[in-house]
Amino acid sequence: MLSAASRGDRHPLFGGALSAWIPHSARDVSDLREVPDNQEVFAHCHTDQSLIVELLEFQSQVEDQDAAKYHFEDIAGSNEALKPGTCDVTSVMPLSKSELSLSQCSSAWLLHGAQCVSKFNEEARNAVTVHLGLFRLPQFSTDVLVTFNDPLSISPDSSSASGTQSAEPWTVQDFHCLLHSFTLHDPGLFG
Repeated sequence: MLSAASRGDRHPLFGGALSAWIPHSARDVSDLREVPDNQEVFAHCHTDQSLIVELLEFQSQVEDQDAAKYHFEDIAGSNEALKPGTCDVTSVMPLSKSELSLSQCSSAWLLHGAQCVSKFNEEARNAVTVHLGLFRLPQFSTDVLVTFNDPLSISPDSSSASGTQSAEPWTVQDFHCLLHSFTLHDPGLFG
């Protein structure tokens, strides 16, 4: 079996100011549609999985141990997945700074959860496992959020139903490789 590191490549992010290992079969979504300047978005070429790297305002009012859940709930609100039974946090745990390439973070967190969401404001809702990595950078007034969306089940009425093919999906191990490889090259990115 191939190791996760052999199944992807280091990829520049935000003009090379950051970089991270991005898994195989990743397509840069900005080649297909407009992506906000504070995001880098990748979609698996054959599944409905996605990876999103976001630069967000540091939430100083939120304690470190609660910050990942805060951002997860913010995403759920944007996805209209805050109704009972549509949003659930399974676990939140700290990431060991000694194992991270992003040494500038004050703390890092890993959250696993699930949301029931629709794409493009459709009626059909898909069950999605959400893996979220959060790097807190108070010195740059920034929270760096890395989200791995991994569909559990796709509604037959969803526009995603026709697009998924039988292919090797990304794994949680792939996501962990991305988080551990995340590197800052130019702090000027944060202003």
